[in-house]
This record gives sequence, C-alpha cells and structure tokens, in this order.
Amino acid sequence: MNTPREPFRPQRMKLAQLPNGAAGRVCELTGHAEFCQRLREMGVGESIIIERVSGQGTLLCQISNTRIALSHGAAEQIIVELIRATRP
Repeated sequence: MNTPREPFRPQRMKLAQLPNGAAGRVCELTGHAEFCQRLREMGVGESIIIERVSGQGTLLCQISNTRIALSHGAAEQIIVELIRATRP
C-alpha cells in the first residue's frame, strides 16, 4: 500500500544563519521597500544563488563572481533556502 509522501520543502533560513561555505537561493527580501530596492541594485534579488564565504558581524558573500560585504542586520533581512550545505 502506498502512503502519501510529503512534498520536499527546502530548509529556509535567514542569510545570517547560513553557515560559512554554504549556499542558498534567495526566496524573499524583508524590511523597508527602499532597503529591498538597494539590495536588488547590488545584485541580491529573489532567485539568485548566494554563498556565505565568511564572517560574523559583517558577512562576506559571493554572488556569481562578485563578493559583497553585508552587515549582520542586512543579512537578517534576506531569507534563503539552503541548496548546498558547505563547499566541497
């Protein structure tokens, strides 16, 4: 007898919670509209892949071949779904 399976739901978290070396797909930007627009202008928009390279207070992140630094507060406003736990 077949039992219904729950659909796969990727683990969502704030970018600030993503471990160093892990990558996630941006799902949502929260906060004020101006803040979200500024993130998008920097290349941090919904559906992009972002990797957390290092950091605690200030996070160094990589998008494609570009590295950007984000404050911990900014990283708290970016919701990602985990796609790779750590870099091989």
